[in-house]
Amino acid sequence: PMTAKRKDTTTPPVDDVDRPMTDDEFGRGRTAFVAKRARDATNLSQAEFSSRYGIPIGTVRDWEQGRKAAEAAAMNYLLVITKMPDAVAEALTPAA
Repeated sequence: PMTAKRKDTTTPPVDDVDRPMTDDEFGRGRTAFVAKRARDATNLSQAEFSSRYGIPIGTVRDWEQGRKAAEAAAMNYLLVITKMPDAVAEALTPAA
C-alpha cells in the first residue's frame, strides 16, 4: 500500500532561519522568558501564581507560551516578583 509522504515540519525553511526577529516576536520571547523565570522563582503552578500575584491565569499562560508580550509595567512587576516573591505577596496581602 502507498502511504502519503509527510511534509517535514521540524526544520524551518532556510529563508526563515536567517530572517531577523520582528520587534513583536522579540517582545513575546522576552516576556515568555521573564514570566517563566518569575514563576520558577516561586515554585508555584500557573494557577497558584495567578492567584497569589493577581494576574489572570490566561495572561500568565499567554505570556509563558509567547502568545503575547507584557507591557512595560507588567514586565517590571514580573522582574520584581523574580527577585522578591515573598515580599511582593506580603505587600498584596490585606492587613489583618
